[in-house]
Order: sequence, then C-alpha cells, then structure tokens
Amino acid sequence: MRKALLGNTGMEVSVIGLGGIRIQRVSQDEATRIILEAKNKGINFIDTAQAYTISEQYIGNALKEAGRENFYIATKSMSYDYESMRAAIERSLNTMQLNYIDLFQVHNVSRQEQMDSTFSENGALKALVEAKEKGLIKHIGITGHIREILMQAIEHEEFETVQFPFNPVESQGTELFKKALKKGMGTIAMKPMAGGAFTKQKLSLKYIMNSGLINVAIPGMDSVEQVIENASVGENTEPLTEKEHEELNREIEILGNDFCRRCGYCKPCPEGIDIPSVFLFEGYVTRYNLPEYGKSKYEALPVKATSCVRCRKCEKKCPYNLPIVDKLKHAVETFGNI
Repeated sequence: MRKALLGNTGMEVSVIGLGGIRIQRVSQDEATRIILEAKNKGINFIDTAQAYTISEQYIGNALKEAGRENFYIATKSMSYDYESMRAAIERSLNTMQLNYIDLFQVHNVSRQEQMDSTFSENGALKALVEAKEKGLIKHIGITGHIREILMQAIEHEEFETVQFPFNPVESQGTELFKKALKKGMGTIAMKPMAGGAFTKQKLSLKYIMNSGLINVAIPGMDSVEQVIENASVGENTEPLTEKEHEELNREIEILGNDFCRRCGYCKPCPEGIDIPSVFLFEGYVTRYNLPEYGKSKYEALPVKATSCVRCRKCEKKCPYNLPIVDKLKHAVETFGNI
C-alpha cells in the first residue's frame, strides 16, 4: 500500500483509507473482520463520525483486536459551539475507548452561521485547540460539501486537514484542494464513488490517486471483499491508460448531469427546504442501502421536501440545470416508501 504524508501533520497515511459510514450496516463481528483485513492490506487510516450511529462503537471494539497502534483514527462532529464540541470530543473518546484521537474534524460546515459559530469566542475551534493542547486529539480538520464555505474556513491556520467530495463526476473541489495543498494542509477525498452513483469503483479510486490533489481517499466499506478490491488500487502507481480514460468517460456519460453536486447554489429555498441535504439523505437510501439512517436524517430536517411549491427558483440558479422540483418529488416518494 502506498503511503502519503497527510499535509504537515506528520501522519504517513495509506492513500486508501477506510470510510466508516457503511460499517454501521453490519454486525460487530463483521466490522472487526473488515478492520482486520484493512490492517492486512496496509490501510492505516480510518475515518468515522458521531453521526454514523454505531460506527464509532464498532471501530473502538475492533481496535482491541486489530491494534490501536496500527491505525490513525479520524472522527468528526457537527458541533459548532464550545460546550457541545467539548462534550463531543469526550463522547468519541469514550465510545471508541481511546486515550486520544489522531484527527478530530468539524463536520459538515455548510452555512455561514455554522462557520461564524465555530470561530467565535466560545466556538467549537476553541474546544478543539484546548483538547489538542491536552493531548486528547492530535490534529484538527474540517469537512463540508459547500466549497465557498470551506475556501473561507481553511484560511484559519488551526485547520490542518480538509475533507470534501471528490471523484470523476464531482471535481468542484479542485481549487479548494489546490489551495489547501499550497498551505500545507492534508487533503481527504470523501464520496470517492460519488455516494455510490459511480459504479466503476476501482477506476474512480485510480482517477483520484492520479489527480495529484488527494493524500487519502476514504471509500465506505461494509465487506472484506470491498477492502481487498479498494486496497488493490493503493498498490498501483500506474497512470490511467487510454482505455481506462475511455471507460471513465463512458461511465460519466451514463451517469449524466442528473446528479446533485451539493454546490449550494440552489439555496436559499423560499420555503426553507435544504435541497442538497434532501438529495444527500436520499442517496443514503438509494445508493448506500441505509434506509433507516437516511430517513432518520431526512426526518430531522426542519422543512421537508413536501413543502416544495414548484416555484422553480432553485432550478434557475442550478449551474447543472438539474430538474430539482422533479427530484424533490422523487425524494418524497423514496422516503414515503420506507
């Protein structure tokens, strides 16, 4: 497995990491087998989140057998104020039964008010810096789906890594990653399979590995077979062949443009619908096969897709010309069938 330095953190991570979102679908025994196989294949970076239901617990238990010393552990929390972030750090440490966490990230910063809160006098960043000084966490990162928000956020020197979607059909993070690399930050590619939409998994990972923008990609895995297949890409230093470029372009053409990149240009919706989140949570149902998780996230939204009045203002702002109104209707049907 090839390794890369995660920016200036000093962590030498496997170029293929283990994304923890899908592990919540399996049993503890299977989760342990997955993590043991990751160790066998040279994967040493695991990324999870408090929002991924039982994922942290599974990972913490598995590390007893796989060996904590064999992995860099990253997690994240959607806490944006001091008290909630301080409690979140303590909760993750307890859940995973760890003395320290290698990388703790502010998760899914998608609105200006969330960023403002994070950097305020009693914001999340203060709690993270304190935890780092105490040795409870080693490094601080940030994740999100809105490029413009993260472009601002990474100006703050405390952030050492940035995590953002990146794959053959979602390249909107290119400038963000270039800026991060120039600042010496580590770059982490989430959604390397476009949330499961991209069916040529190995080809997508190879594309990412050859982009020159990413230190580690973190595909979600819920089987030993997926670990073996994904890890094999990290052993291959070959550039994409002409045939692979053609195959990649065919896959992109098949997927088409009917795909939400979560750029956020459709917002704000006059009715208050968080349109990108609706499509993201629907993807958990249709692509990740996580119906209960996807529906629970959707149900937590203050305004549901049923509030759409078909004004189509969002469609006029979408740079990809998506039929957003029809897609919202489809999302209502998806969640209604669970």
